[in-house]
Formats: sequence, structure tokens, C-alpha cells
Amino acid sequence: WNHCMTTPGCIELTWNYGSEKEEGKVYNTGNADATGTSDGEKVRGGFGHIGITVPNVYTACERFHSLGVEFHKSPNSGGMKGLAFIKDPDGYLIEVLPQGEMVAEPVDCLGVAADGGEGYKDNSK
Repeated sequence: WNHCMTTPGCIELTWNYGSEKEEGKVYNTGNADATGTSDGEKVRGGFGHIGITVPNVYTACERFHSLGVEFHKSPNSGGMKGLAFIKDPDGYLIEVLPQGEMVAEPVDCLGVAADGGEGYKDNSK
């Protein structure tokens, strides 16, 4: 963890175990949703997400927001402040982590205050 958080351009790869027990091919974004399922049922397991480190999460998220990127979790949403989850065009999650210390700013790119942070729902539970 410490190595990744201090290495420029580090990529974290996460795999959520469980899908290897399913019959046939299971396409899943790892988001505990129904993406890619033929029956519309939520699937847990499969590929989780990648994570990237950036010099400043809030600055990076301002840029992502200006480019129209969909957020799953903005930096101040939910309990963990200072990191974000965005979606790639296929719906896969990308975690945006600080290169260095985890720091929260008062308001993030979506206008969420650090002392509030509603708006993130953990779909894995």
C-alpha cells in the first residue's frame, strides 16, 4: 500500500473473488450490479477495479468532471474522504487515489462538502 501511494503512475489491480465458481463466462464489472448479465440479476465477484495515483485527487476530479466523466463516488462522498471512483465508458470502476497523504478539501468537484458526504452507496452490501 505505502509503495503504491508514493510511486508516480502506480496502478492498483483488484480482483473480487467469487465469479470463478460460476458456470460459463461471467462478464461483470465488479460493481455488484447487473451489468452484462442476461437475466438482469446482480452479480457479485469478478473483476473489481483498477486504481490510479494522482498528485491531487481534487484537481484530477475537477478535470474528469469537466470532461463529462461519470462519478460513482466523488472525493467527499461517503465515509472515505480524499479518494474517488469514476467509471470508464464500459462502466468499469477506476479508483482515483492520492499520491501521498490522503487529504480532504472542503468541497469537491460535485459540490459535496467534506463534512457531509452523502451520495455514495456501497453496492457490495
